[in-house]
Amino acid sequence: MNVWRRHRATLLIVGALVLAVLVVIWSTDGGQENDTRFDPSNPGADGARALAQVLEDEGVDVHVVRSAAAFEDRSMDAGTTVVVTSTEQLGKSTYTRLLDHAGDARLIFVEPGPVVTGELGLTSFPETHGLSDGRDAGCTDPLFEGLTMEVDQAIAYPGGGCFADGGAAVVSERGGAVLFGAGEAMTNDQVLRADNAAVTMRLLGQDDDLVWYVPNYEDLIGDDQVGIGPLLPDWLEPGLWLLLVAAIFLVVWRARRLGRLATEPLPVVVKAIETTRSRGRLYRRAGDRGHAASALRAAARRRAAVRLQLGAGHSEADLVRDMARHTGRSEAEVSALIGSQAPDPTQDHDLIRLASDLAGLDREVRRT
Repeated sequence: MNVWRRHRATLLIVGALVLAVLVVIWSTDGGQENDTRFDPSNPGADGARALAQVLEDEGVDVHVVRSAAAFEDRSMDAGTTVVVTSTEQLGKSTYTRLLDHAGDARLIFVEPGPVVTGELGLTSFPETHGLSDGRDAGCTDPLFEGLTMEVDQAIAYPGGGCFADGGAAVVSERGGAVLFGAGEAMTNDQVLRADNAAVTMRLLGQDDDLVWYVPNYEDLIGDDQVGIGPLLPDWLEPGLWLLLVAAIFLVVWRARRLGRLATEPLPVVVKAIETTRSRGRLYRRAGDRGHAASALRAAARRRAAVRLQLGAGHSEADLVRDMARHTGRSEAEVSALIGSQAPDPTQDHDLIRLASDLAGLDREVRRT
């Protein structure tokens, strides 16, 4: 008794939590409520619970199956309609099992993905159409005669059919199956637009028995080819969007912190001799004797032109001729030393000898 009094508050809280969990489980129909697109148990805007309930009210037996094994447990015949949503979670193996068990049942694929369209022989890509302005059936099928469908976005499949435009139809029949590209017409928020309710009711309610198959990627085998989308967790896409927004804010924040660019004069003065020695070390490290020799000859030509007082328009031939006259050397010898077309040294000691000869020639010009 003392224990009860001491822990009464804790026990009451635990009991209330257990009762709340039981109420939630019972009120959500065994935990079947979800947020899957086009799912008959989804009460959200993109779910199809309203359509499923209206079908049941009209006398159609709606059987929802969520695995390949549960689908194969259902008996079906020519008087059964099979509608498949979440078709992106179908693989080749589950698609084959679906066809084998469906037999003569009427098959409807809602916005089928590449696996289904490829198996049905559809080689060209479907088109995305906007039907927000509405589109008439425009076909001879009495099922949709006189009806108009209006959705934000629909998929049109190449070939003939109803609600067509430019050679692509939103409702198309291929390989004995119906391809329905306007899944949004089934959703809770768009089923009442235009004649969407009539279109979907006539499409799904032709038979008294409707099997609503929601595939599960857990039924796939290793050889199945499916998109990566169904295998990714639900939180990944909003997480990526959150990271993108955070990255944009980070860029804006850092850009504002940088402010305007400021220019400052560089106070460092590099001596000419240091620059010359640094360039020499670079030439030596690279083994570029030709470039080094060209720099030595160009410097010698500039000094000689200044000392001989040649104008700015003089040519190299004029310089060679005047230097030969003042130093007493032949023009060929002078050209071999300072000429821009003179051969480059091939070894280090040839480069050193060229530098020494140029220094001697410079002294001779200075003396004259």
